[in-house]
Order: sequence, then structure tokens, then C-alpha cells
Amino acid sequence: MTEPDVASSDATNISTSIVRDGDEYVINGRKWWSSGAGDPRCKIAIVMGKTDTSASKHEQQSMILVPLDTPGVKIERMLPVFGYDDAPHGHAEIHYDNVRVPAENMLWEEGKGFAIAQGRLGPGRIHHCMRLIGLAERALEDLCNRIQEKETFGKKLSEQGVIQEWIADSRIEIEQARLLTLKAAYMMDTVGNKIAKAEIAMIKVVAPNMALKVLDRAIQAHGGAGVSDDFTLAYHWANARTLRLADGPDEVHRRQIAKLELRKYK
Repeated sequence: MTEPDVASSDATNISTSIVRDGDEYVINGRKWWSSGAGDPRCKIAIVMGKTDTSASKHEQQSMILVPLDTPGVKIERMLPVFGYDDAPHGHAEIHYDNVRVPAENMLWEEGKGFAIAQGRLGPGRIHHCMRLIGLAERALEDLCNRIQEKETFGKKLSEQGVIQEWIADSRIEIEQARLLTLKAAYMMDTVGNKIAKAEIAMIKVVAPNMALKVLDRAIQAHGGAGVSDDFTLAYHWANARTLRLADGPDEVHRRQIAKLELRKYK
């Protein structure tokens, strides 16, 4: 979905073209952050582009299957995330230059790309949040273990009042995020993603920011070791920070939450 030349947090901006030509579609465009493209097991890309720029705003986009060995598909480079390459999974910049695929490779039908994207983003967002809660639990565990081992100014770190506050705040924030995530999951199961969209948006803002706070405290408690690769904290911080962007940035979700809240007053 994501393209380097447009603000892709608004998926209607996508500029890659998918044009019907007889029994084929011709694809032209450039994508980046194509996750998984670096893995040698990855053989097919799902490409989102525009098939009809004259259609209504949310029916211009389509999704199509593109085998990566198709002529015209070029993986330009792999993109590191805060210096981590995430090999072999990887995130690629890919150029599609007059790529031809059979018309039967179209998913669903023309104009349904936006609907497909929205259909998967609810479950996609909640699984990010579930993993972030687990990540925060791991960071808090690392913090608590570390402070039993180190002393400063004649006291164990675990006896320092400020660090005890870090632990308390971390536990409170993790449980708050867990409960909101459980509520969103319950609503998705019982009333569906559309009605649960405010709760999904809320957890997508809350969980990464919560995890970053807990990780930051754990890194601080580890001192220089916290920013090294001797521990997992630095890598997990980089991962959590990207999730303030992936599947929609915080600002887009906050805008959605505000619009849904204001509707109650009309």
C-alpha cells in the first residue's frame, strides 16, 4: 500500500496505476515498506493501486496479485528500521514498471481495494496491540530483574523511590491498555469491526505509546546496556515506535475518535 511519493496514511492518495488491457492488467508505480519482500519464501505481492480515477473516492482503488518474478518488478532496496534490517523478512522498496499480470489476478473486483484494506485493518491493528502488551510485559520483567542486581549511592536500584514509581506506573498503564484491548476484541466479536471502530482506533493510539513509556523506563534502568544489543529493549523500542505509524498514524486515529465522539452531539 505505502508509496514514497504520497502521504499514504490517506489510502485514497495512492497513485500506482492498474490499467486493464485486454485479458491483462498493466501496473506502474513505486511502493515501499513492502514487508516480507526480503524473505526468499515470498513469491507474490498484493499490490494496491487505482483502476478508475473517475469513480467515487473510496472505489478508485483495487488490489491485485503480482508474482515477484514477473518482468518489470524490481526490488530496489531493503529498508532498515532504526538500523535494524529485520532479515530475512525485511521491508522493500519495489518499482513496478509496466508489469503485466492476468486479469484473473484481481482480488474481489475492481474498486474493492479500499474495502479489502479496511476489512483487514481492524484485526491487523488489534494484533499489533496484543503483541505490544506482551512486549511491555517483557520490558517490565527485564526492568524488575535488572534493578535487583544493581546498586547506586549505597542502595539497590529496587529501593530507589523513583524507580518504584516507574514500576507502579508501568503496571497501571499495561493493565489499562489490556482492558481497552479486551473491550475492543469483545466488540469486534459481538457487534463487528464497523461498530467497534472507535475502540479499535483508541487501542491503536494507546498501546504503542504505553509500550514506549514502559520500554523507556526499562532502558533507563539498564543504563548503557539498555541501548545495546545485549538486551532486547532497543530493538523492541524501535519496533514499538514504528507502530505509531504502521496501520495508520496516531493523528489519523485521533481524528477518527474525535469525529465519532462529536457525532453524539449532532
